[in-house]
Amino acid sequence: MSEQTLDELRQEKAREYARITRRLFFIDLALGAVFLLVLLFSGLSSGLRNSLDLPQSARVALYFLIAVVSYGIISAPLDFYRGFILPHRYGLSRQSLKSWLADQAKGGILALTLGAALVVVIYLFLETFPQTWWLLAFAFMVLVTVVLTNLAPVLILPLFFKTELLADQELRKRLLNLAERSHIKIRNVFQIRLSSKTTAGNAMLMGWGNTRRIVISDTILQRYTPEEIEVVMAHELGHHRHGDIIKQIVVQSALMLLGFYLMNLTLNWAVPRLDMSGISDVAALPLLALVGAAFALVLMPLSNAYSRHLEESADRYSLAVTANPEAFAAMLTKLTDQNLSESEPSRWSEFLFYDHPPYSKRVELANRYRKEGKR
Repeated sequence: MSEQTLDELRQEKAREYARITRRLFFIDLALGAVFLLVLLFSGLSSGLRNSLDLPQSARVALYFLIAVVSYGIISAPLDFYRGFILPHRYGLSRQSLKSWLADQAKGGILALTLGAALVVVIYLFLETFPQTWWLLAFAFMVLVTVVLTNLAPVLILPLFFKTELLADQELRKRLLNLAERSHIKIRNVFQIRLSSKTTAGNAMLMGWGNTRRIVISDTILQRYTPEEIEVVMAHELGHHRHGDIIKQIVVQSALMLLGFYLMNLTLNWAVPRLDMSGISDVAALPLLALVGAAFALVLMPLSNAYSRHLEESADRYSLAVTANPEAFAAMLTKLTDQNLSESEPSRWSEFLFYDHPPYSKRVELANRYRKEGKR
């Protein structure tokens, strides 16, 4: 199908890199769990609550900020190794330490601000509506998710990367025509300067409604043919054509509703046993975090399986609308090597961690399309 084949040296590095990142995932998971358990059962949580003699909303916000910053300090060496040292060691990052620290600061401020606001609102529901707080929190979180999905391309992405209109007018016209054939309205085609920070490639269809746009990294534009870029964007358009964003929001919302209900049950069971004043006691926040994290961890394989199903469907759409399995396979080969991805992960790795089908299965799909002549 394609003359291109995977680079075996890159694949050896990819397998090694994947093993290390998986270990770091479990280390980070264990570190976070220990931190929350110690905070909850050592008396530190109650002590912190007692030291914050403030109105409820201010107490909740300050408690959250102190707890998150404290964990950030504890996990800083792990974050530095995983986010800066390791990507540089494997040639995936070209970002300077100053730039990386600036991004960490911006990301941290954004996460702290948004996180504190969310926790304050949730505790307002806990205090005011103790019987139905979990339903109100669920509805609020769904609203926030929809708003952030719409605003991410125009408010969040520019904080970390410079974007501009795609300079290649011929490619821009080609992609706009592809979107028109797919009956997807987009605002425009943009290029994002990833090369200042990473060697990895990426392309996406960002936003929703009036903010929907095609975004292609310069690391893709520099190395891929127009046909290969077209099949990437056809895949992304397939997600929108199939309504995958709405599907994901609906599925995530259902799981979120169940998660909040489990938090409610846990709070009502545990608070008397932990000698706290009630379910709106901020000292129980580590318990909420533990329940939420455990629930997300248990559901991660199922969530990834559903995501792989949607991704395979988008692959089929790309092959059908472009009728170019050769370009599809060539694109996957380049991207797998460029991003240092494992081509054939173990079954358990795919089951636990992969939200996309691995390279081998995606190329097999393209091969079947070529042989069967499907459109």
